[in-house]
Amino acid sequence: MFRGRFEYSIDEKGRVSLPAKFREVLSTNYDERLVITTFDHCLWAYPMTEWQEIENKIAALPQFKSEVKALQRVFVSGAAECPIDKQGRIVIPPTLRDYAELQREVVYVGMTKRIEVWSKEKWEEAFNASQRTIENATDELANLGL
Repeated sequence: MFRGRFEYSIDEKGRVSLPAKFREVLSTNYDERLVITTFDHCLWAYPMTEWQEIENKIAALPQFKSEVKALQRVFVSGAAECPIDKQGRIVIPPTLRDYAELQREVVYVGMTKRIEVWSKEKWEEAFNASQRTIENATDELANLGL
């Protein structure tokens, strides 16, 4: 499982180191490939096998539903395979960097089976909003068994 938050710098070519803890999870449980896509104002990165499960679920949905087409257009079409190089870095393609507004400082966020990649500024906004949401959702979380 991916957990924790880590800050790194991205270079002008879009290369950024993957946290050692995340590389360890990948090498232990998966292979060295990530599929990165656009969603929720950040990037979502999945190990290849997790991504394939999601693609299979999406492919099984009714293809003529407008919500399914929208999901495919945003989530599936934005996906790019990003292998990890020998230095433990990935190259994030320009279209993905532009979508997430990645400039210099990048925050990796462990989200159990996936990793989110944020610009530092956007992450701080999202984290603060999430804190407010969780403060107002304690009863709902308790009903989920947490």
